[in-house]
Amino acid sequence: MSACLDIANLSAVLANGQRVLRSVSLTVQPGEVHALVGESGAGKTMIGKAVLGVLPSSVRIVEGDMRLEGEDLGKLPPKARRTLIGARTALIPQDPLTALNPSRRIGPQMTDRLVRILGWSGDKADKRVRQLLDEVQIRDPDRVLKSYPHELSGGMRQRVLIAAAFAAEPRLIVADEPTTALDVTVQKQILRLIAALQREHGTAILFVTHDLGVVAKISQKVSVLYAGKVVEEAETADLFAAPRHPYTRSLMAATPRYTAPFASLKPVDETVLAGLAAEIAAADQAWRRPHG
Repeated sequence: MSACLDIANLSAVLANGQRVLRSVSLTVQPGEVHALVGESGAGKTMIGKAVLGVLPSSVRIVEGDMRLEGEDLGKLPPKARRTLIGARTALIPQDPLTALNPSRRIGPQMTDRLVRILGWSGDKADKRVRQLLDEVQIRDPDRVLKSYPHELSGGMRQRVLIAAAFAAEPRLIVADEPTTALDVTVQKQILRLIAALQREHGTAILFVTHDLGVVAKISQKVSVLYAGKVVEEAETADLFAAPRHPYTRSLMAATPRYTAPFASLKPVDETVLAGLAAEIAAADQAWRRPHG
């Protein structure tokens, strides 16, 4: 069985030639939750956008390839690529309020993808979204489907987006920090919900987060990123038991622990960061020679 997602040697640059993704390679197996973890600006979201084909216009891919269930996305014509990505992937975005159109009711926003991209009938799409709203534990689907986004709580809006993501049975979901905009109690509920739906539907998830606690709870494999570079990839249990890279160890040491609520926060080791910066600068210089 081929990997659900296979990224090999992917590099992306800004208009000025600065690399924002540095020879990224990772694999997501069918039914696997693969976490991307790192500090803000590490390139986690950029990888998700590259997979979904929604990179900003200021960023272009200059090297490497991405395969979705064996299909080389870079070799497909734009229309065929959009069709493939639309049919086999979905997104759970970070902020449920800005992700939903404030001028449209929830119902049409949920059924649009099923009707317009996948060609479902309106009745079939409506039945499916009602089923999914029940799965995400929304008790009054009729009211929710007729509501505007501002009429729902943050937790309910995120449940709507989760239901919409799973509705068409995608092979891969990119979850881009889906609990960041929620309070702690709701975060836990949403994480449990995503994990339960993922197990039930067997969907692969590329889970973007900066929270190592979330990584430990939800993922089977993890890639640690710094400045657009994967510095360590491992099975989640192995990573927490014996992290190999100094940056991973330093990142873990900087994580607050509920068992020591009054302990001082420990920043990421400056020596480790300086070593990484020097390593990346040398790699960028070597990369530019054949790439201009």
